Amino acid sequence: MSSSSGFSAAWLGLRESADARARCIELADAVADHVRGVPRLHVHDLGCGTGSMRRWLAPRLPQPQHWVLHDRDPGLLALGAGGAEEIEEVEARLGDVSALTARDLAGADLVTTSALLDLLTAREVDGLAVACTGAGCAVLFTLSVAGRVELTPADPLDGEIAAAFDLHQRRTVHGRRLLGPDAVAVASDSFTRLGARVQVRPSPWRLGPDEAALAAAWLEGWVGAAAEQRPDLPMGDYLRRRSAEAGDGRLRVVVHHADLLALPR
Repeated sequence: MSSSSGFSAAWLGLRESADARARCIELADAVADHVRGVPRLHVHDLGCGTGSMRRWLAPRLPQPQHWVLHDRDPGLLALGAGGAEEIEEVEARLGDVSALTARDLAGADLVTTSALLDLLTAREVDGLAVACTGAGCAVLFTLSVAGRVELTPADPLDGEIAAAFDLHQRRTVHGRRLLGPDAVAVASDSFTRLGARVQVRPSPWRLGPDEAALAAAWLEGWVGAAAEQRPDLPMGDYLRRRSAEAGDGRLRVVVHHADLLALPR
């Protein structure tokens, strides 16, 4: 499993600046405070994609760092491992992050991920919590979908499409029931039960005229997923209307996400 599973490098590149603006600085600062006394920081980034989490977080951490990047896509993993700064060492590990254990994370001070949790099942999230707490490390999981979207101007179909998208996020794939917008609540419960101190903060995308290309690409994917769930809805007309609004800068979109920080007690 990878946060970039089914996603292209082009899509990950298109969204990187919006991701960077959305992630919660308060939680990143709390991580930096927590690890301040560690002379050399060991970080595992799960489902690393093209490495956007490392590029965003590494400059906010106060010491030399060793990053272990995990992804199941070898092409993305190679991209993610490139461009390290002088204070960073980067190691790439190809594989399925949903099966990691505390032994795999031995020596980690911090485990991070971005846009991954909603692609996992409840059992996989619980297993990840067990692995991280067993390793005794801090955890920063960012940009999990929260099940809420706001579009301006409003359209009569917005609500039905949003509901269909959320159902699609919770679909069963090859016997795995994905958590979708329930992921942060499940992760919070798992880490709390295992004794961690948990904080959850909002991390919304706010897309306006300056992000028209991202808004149009997001819109196409959002409507496409909803159409798989509700093919009875008039998606074609809706997508044409909304794409035209995005193209001329009239559409504003807020896509709600949540970030989760879990610190060992």
